[in-house]
Amino acid sequence: MNWTAPQITRIDPPPVGDERTQLEAWLDHHRQTLLLKCAGLTPEQLRARSVEPSNLSLLGLVRHMAEVERSWFRHRVAGEPVEFLYCDIETNPDGDFDDVDTADAEADFDTFTREIELASAAAAGRSLEETFFHKYRQIEMSLRWVYLHMIEEYARHNGHADLLRERLDGATGA
Repeated sequence: MNWTAPQITRIDPPPVGDERTQLEAWLDHHRQTLLLKCAGLTPEQLRARSVEPSNLSLLGLVRHMAEVERSWFRHRVAGEPVEFLYCDIETNPDGDFDDVDTADAEADFDTFTREIELASAAAAGRSLEETFFHKYRQIEMSLRWVYLHMIEEYARHNGHADLLRERLDGATGA
């Protein structure tokens, strides 16, 4: 049997809850939305680019967001010494998007899922007020900011995913 991106059930965020519950629920909702946009597609469909000269593809978005999860939660918030998954800042800064033509979609989806689990573990038990120093921006940042940024990052890229999916098979919505 040929692999296709798994079907998922997206959970709506609760309409009432404390700040942490809301931030985590909305971030999970956006994570699930990206997977929903990919559900049922073949690796070839996931690798399909939008339009020239763009390097956007659904698989590229999945790879990019795995990289973003890893970078913000594990590297910056938790201080783990993790390397990039798909990129090299000096020689291949857009490897997450550029190098999808021969990428293993199933492995990349597994990596994305694993990075979400590790990101959640990195944030667990930490105060939203906890800060870290971002060496490139030269500023202290809070975990709260990371949650808000991640929600924004997913929301933007989920808009891209909407258009990519519609171009592939006409599917819209959700």
